[in-house]
Amino acid sequence: MSGYNPYENMLNTLDVAAEKLGYSRSDYEVLRHPERELKVAVPLQLDNGDVRVYEGYRCQHSTLRGSAKGGLRFHPDSDENEVRALAAWMTIKNAIANIPYGGGKGGIKVDPKTLNPRELERLTRNFVRRIAPIIGVNTDVPAPDVNTNSQIMSWIADEYSTLKGEWSPGIVTGKPIEVGGSLGRNEATGRGCLIALQSYLAKKNLDIKNLTVAVQGFGNVGSVGARLIAQAGAKVVAIGDVSVNIYNPNGIDVEKAYEYANSHGRSLEGYSEPGMTTIGAQELLAQPVDVLYMAALENQLNKDNMENIQAKIILEGANGPTTNDADKYFYEKGIDIIPDVLANGGGVVVSYYEWVQNKASFYWTEEEVNERLTKNMQNSFEAVWEMQHKYNVPPRQAAYMVALERLVVETRWRGYNC
Repeated sequence: MSGYNPYENMLNTLDVAAEKLGYSRSDYEVLRHPERELKVAVPLQLDNGDVRVYEGYRCQHSTLRGSAKGGLRFHPDSDENEVRALAAWMTIKNAIANIPYGGGKGGIKVDPKTLNPRELERLTRNFVRRIAPIIGVNTDVPAPDVNTNSQIMSWIADEYSTLKGEWSPGIVTGKPIEVGGSLGRNEATGRGCLIALQSYLAKKNLDIKNLTVAVQGFGNVGSVGARLIAQAGAKVVAIGDVSVNIYNPNGIDVEKAYEYANSHGRSLEGYSEPGMTTIGAQELLAQPVDVLYMAALENQLNKDNMENIQAKIILEGANGPTTNDADKYFYEKGIDIIPDVLANGGGVVVSYYEWVQNKASFYWTEEEVNERLTKNMQNSFEAVWEMQHKYNVPPRQAAYMVALERLVVETRWRGYNC
């Protein structure tokens, strides 16, 4: 949508949450403004000798509750407003999860598919040098996001450690196990989405085995979440990624699709199975399913397509996939949303666990990680559910209210509004 500003979207929701809680503007004014923003020029010499310069960003929205925490995305559409909104959502998300982190986010305005691995590594290391003055194990800890992965996190950890003069694995999370990563981290965001969905279904006395699901996005969050949801018994009938949207009324073989995508550059292009057809991107969103699992990018459900949505439940694995207009429309139509700041919190929760393990140099089993994650996600869901029904507000407002209440209480104790 032309002119759409995701940060304004966040502020509008925050203001409504504050009004419902009876807060004055002074109670939370500090949270309406990012603490620090850095824009950098990142030079890269290509293998052919040409030199390009890319825009890079790092935004620290809040360090009220602890180190800024949030991912890095490499995407040609990244800009200051997107990064600012994503950082603010991380502040909200971490407060809901009740972990000692603030919110941060960053990225480079680049299509990584245009670079070979050597060029991508050089770009990543150059970016680290540019943002090194404001990141740190106890100040700002990046993580993977769109088009970044464990390999890129390894390069960041290595480059930062070189600059620091000591091995500092806690500077990023989402690393491979071999360089200080946590068991269970790769599946954490998708697993958290499943736990949030199961928590919702338990409240509604619904059985996941009776549900049909459509999935938008088949990167890490979408593919892992779809796989776990299918393993739990739901029937996934549609999956879409940047290359293709597939539909099978009999249910897609998610395990087969997952293996195919992982062996074909994270893409479903060329995938086939009996009974499968291809459909349009908007057709996928309009499927008459029980659950629409949004796991791509922000601003996917908006005033242009909201009236076409037929799902009964929207599970937000992506950050900011629903605009304020669509959010209001879905609430009025009785379409339940499990909001992003709650549903996809599993990734940052296990990132926190990874960070704790790095600091202690003591590592947990995958079973321990998943047990802790499940308990955290269930507690977060309960807090939002109670707030939602206490104030009779939509789920997203309730989630923001849980976060804002915790943030304002801490602000008052620390005296930020004196």
